Amino acid sequence: MMKMLLTCLAFVMAVAAAQAEPLRIELDSPNIEPLPFAAPAFIAESAGADQYARDLAAVVSSDLQGSGLFRAISQDAFISQITSFDSPVQYADWKAINAQALITGAVTTTGDGQIVVKFRLFDVFSEDQMGEGLQFVGSTNGWRRMAHKVADAVYSRITGEGGYFDSRVVYVSETGPKNARLKRLGIMDYDGANQQFLTDAQAIVLAPRFSPNGDRVIYTSYESGFPKIYVLDVASVGRRVLQDQPGTMSFAPRFAPNGQDVVFSLTTGSNTDIYKLNLDSGQRTQLTSSPAIETAPSYSPDGTQIVFESDRSGTQQLYVMNAGGGEATRISFGQGRYGTPVWSPRGDLIAFTKQNRGRFHIGVMRTDGSGERLLTASFLDEGPTWSPNGRVIMFTRETAGSGGSSTLYSVDISGRNLKAVQAQASDPSWSPLLK
Repeated sequence: MMKMLLTCLAFVMAVAAAQAEPLRIELDSPNIEPLPFAAPAFIAESAGADQYARDLAAVVSSDLQGSGLFRAISQDAFISQITSFDSPVQYADWKAINAQALITGAVTTTGDGQIVVKFRLFDVFSEDQMGEGLQFVGSTNGWRRMAHKVADAVYSRITGEGGYFDSRVVYVSETGPKNARLKRLGIMDYDGANQQFLTDAQAIVLAPRFSPNGDRVIYTSYESGFPKIYVLDVASVGRRVLQDQPGTMSFAPRFAPNGQDVVFSLTTGSNTDIYKLNLDSGQRTQLTSSPAIETAPSYSPDGTQIVFESDRSGTQQLYVMNAGGGEATRISFGQGRYGTPVWSPRGDLIAFTKQNRGRFHIGVMRTDGSGERLLTASFLDEGPTWSPNGRVIMFTRETAGSGGSSTLYSVDISGRNLKAVQAQASDPSWSPLLK
């Protein structure tokens, strides 16, 4: 009997110890089970706030569940009903439905078109609030942004990493048949909502890229008949050509981390090299000098290095050089061709497009070329872009045939949670977190 009591006591102590551990998703774990959470409709604390209260909770749930790391528990399973933001949490009721996290919130609208959103996050099994409650204030038109901010806060507190929901994506919107496709710049929330257009479809546009703080977009346009680089202000939609030199073609632009330098490819005659241009002074510096085609440059987050693609070895491969130019080191050595490299905002990985044996892949490798992993495979996957936290990659997937179309997809860097984001779209570029 005593042995049985000691065994039971040990079991109870072990359970208590496990429950005392802070609620956390270990993102480096090879097997991640989505964490079950409950997000009841937020409390409407003023007249006219009811719809916002329901919609806010729905978007928060969609953000978290869409990450592949969380699983929303259906409201039909709820035992407790949250009737007040300050009501005590009935932890036993949430434990009974296996909710590990509980998100509660409240919404107030004001007469001047403002909305106030507050929320709390609870660890159900430890019966404790996780961090301080937060409050966001903004216009009613920005209610989705506030929902994304709530989801980012929940994501960060449970994973220990920065969020990515309160961000936008600029891309090329595509309409019409494959042999006569119309293209214009579009911008949307990270999840495909709030789609807007930044240019018309009078000229082909390619490869839009956000500035480091998200206020500008740099892209290539064929409106003059030749590819030229333009810089567009996102707020005003005003734009200007970067350089307009007769007899040259400029393309594949990307901002440096300082926001003042731009790196791009320039073709003069039959040669294509990589150049840097300072937006303030207009000073241009040639970074590569080779008879090969060298393009798709991307800076490291600290601005000290550039990764790019080149066929100087006879096939399309990836190289890294100092930001000031000079000798480059090849980092891709697998079978097939490599292109469109993009440095992770965390600085630890480089994403790329790979073509091998008739298939296209989105992959990642360490910055020295080791640890290559392919995340996708299809008829045509290309053009990766990183989420602000370096956890998710968005890219273009095109289907085969004369009726084929392009769709934006996203995938976790583990290769899990592949999903479509926006149809009839290509060339995505993810913004930093909005401010």
